[in-house]
Amino acid sequence: MGAAYYRADSENGDRIDDPSEDALFMLIDDLNGSDDTFVVIQPGDDDPAWFTSVAVPDEGGYEVVRRDTTRREHDIATEASIDQIARDLTIWMAARDFPGGPTPHNSNFQNTP
Repeated sequence: MGAAYYRADSENGDRIDDPSEDALFMLIDDLNGSDDTFVVIQPGDDDPAWFTSVAVPDEGGYEVVRRDTTRREHDIATEASIDQIARDLTIWMAARDFPGGPTPHNSNFQNTP
């Protein structure tokens, strides 16, 4: 098995290296308002440049935080669909930089004469 690019850690101690969309769905679905209220996904670095988290706020739904210091991104949103959250996070994380991993490519090429 290769090196983990990132990991998901939940409050109750569950950890999954390089979680798939389905694994993220299961971790988020297991969240509750008492002893497992959040999951954090980030690279395994000592000082990660990005992270994302999903938490269960008192108001209901799920609070999703995305932060990437290298791109100056910081977004906080409340979502209701676990399926949508897992899909969006999988896509967002695929665009992040991973130490020792492939460099993300930008497909927005322009034709220039």
